[in-house]
Amino acid sequence: MTQKDNKKKLKIAIQMDSLDKINKETDSTLSLIKEAHKRKYDVFIYNVDNLTLEKNCPLATVKKLISINLNKKKFLSLGDSLNKKLNTFDVILVRQDPPFNMQYITSTYILEKVRSSCLILNNPKSIRDCPEKLFVLDFSHLMPPTLISKEAKKINAFIKKYVQVVVKPLYGNGGSDVYFLSEKDPNIKIIIDNLLQKKEHIIVQKFLKKVKMGDKRVLLINGEPVGAVNRVPNKNEIRANLHIGGIAKKSKLSKRDIYICNEIKEEIKKRGLFFSGIDIIDGYLTEINVTSPTCIREIDALNKSNISSLFWDEVINII
Repeated sequence: MTQKDNKKKLKIAIQMDSLDKINKETDSTLSLIKEAHKRKYDVFIYNVDNLTLEKNCPLATVKKLISINLNKKKFLSLGDSLNKKLNTFDVILVRQDPPFNMQYITSTYILEKVRSSCLILNNPKSIRDCPEKLFVLDFSHLMPPTLISKEAKKINAFIKKYVQVVVKPLYGNGGSDVYFLSEKDPNIKIIIDNLLQKKEHIIVQKFLKKVKMGDKRVLLINGEPVGAVNRVPNKNEIRANLHIGGIAKKSKLSKRDIYICNEIKEEIKKRGLFFSGIDIIDGYLTEINVTSPTCIREIDALNKSNISSLFWDEVINII
């Protein structure tokens, strides 16, 4: 990453979740907002419900950021609602969390109609075309054995072959409905049947025993790794998600991690996936997160880094 003049003033719109859904102690979007405000960028926020398409022109009801103080209960001070054409912004950040549902997809269609002079991060078409548990399969040589199916027969055959597996919904998030199953588990049929009753396919993956040592999250800006954190599951738990009790531990990039980053770098950049997060367990790539990657705050706290500063520096480089 080379550096240009970071004093350029930007006008930014951030598509994010409602403020009442945000954990101000850990939310990564707030870190990006805080750094942008520090640089005196004009920051406006809105959520998906505020998007409108009128005469093929994308609009949003936005509120301008007046101040941010994460020590206060009301951590953002905002101005009055304004109706703005999204084409008038320099940068739009797509930062609402999954689930990746029809509302999320609709927002990508609307954002695609914003003219190309506005930089949208991440590219809305690529967000739509790269579901996190499907896109990663483009790099299956880096992954543990994985099956995506809705046929019980094929799922059971996969479990018989690998004995211990993890099963979860294809479009789930946050560790919801994630199960560890073994071939002789007495609940195997009911768990699979319950998952298959839903409309979506399920993903079945060979269980990696070293998950107890941690699930590493690596953040990438424009394809380059900028930091990592090891999320260690609680005892008797396979899920390492921090919001359900996983513990953030300081971590460095191994040679294998760097190899994985180099393998996916060009495809990530080509698709305009400017900010992404990859998950690595025991040297295996398990997910590529492109909707709203997290862990900025945890990585910064453990390493005294400033990933948000690197983020905006790189935005200036490419804008």
